[in-house]
Amino acid sequence: MKKRSLSSLGLVLAKVDYGEADRIFFILTQDYGKLPFIAKGVRRTKSRKRGSLELFNLVKFEALRGKNLDLIIEVEVVRSFDKIRKNLKKISLAYYFSEVLLKILAEGEENRKVFDLALSYFEDLEMRRDLSILRQEFLFELLSTLGFWPKSKKLENFDLVLERILEKKINSKRVGLKILS
Repeated sequence: MKKRSLSSLGLVLAKVDYGEADRIFFILTQDYGKLPFIAKGVRRTKSRKRGSLELFNLVKFEALRGKNLDLIIEVEVVRSFDKIRKNLKKISLAYYFSEVLLKILAEGEENRKVFDLALSYFEDLEMRRDLSILRQEFLFELLSTLGFWPKSKKLENFDLVLERILEKKINSKRVGLKILS
């Protein structure tokens, strides 16, 4: 039987407006994998959770298990990655990282290595300047960690390999490639 509540550390990967004041968040959690959560009233101006649940924030949160979606009841920012938000090239790469993670990871499959990998690349993204190399390193490490590509084999044409694995197009790829070139 599932526990009634859960708490974890997580990276906010995406958000979708829901109803008048609610929002659904997709969070890559340290302990539970990628999961969707609902935050009630978060779009209201007086919401205390509003500033904490921003894209790419590393948050510590507590949620109640629901029938369809788990409900976020407490959230606090651990790290906000402000340097990423202030740089157009870096934020486009952060969107790319998020989209890849959202599409390649199954919901609810805990993988601590992937969480640690994603977190380390968001930390690197704040500091590094060679973003096209960082992008390639991220894809290679992610595909290797998930078992889609052997570490000993060189990976060329990263996007084509990724799209073949996913059997889907990566929407943020075009923007990222133009900005990084």
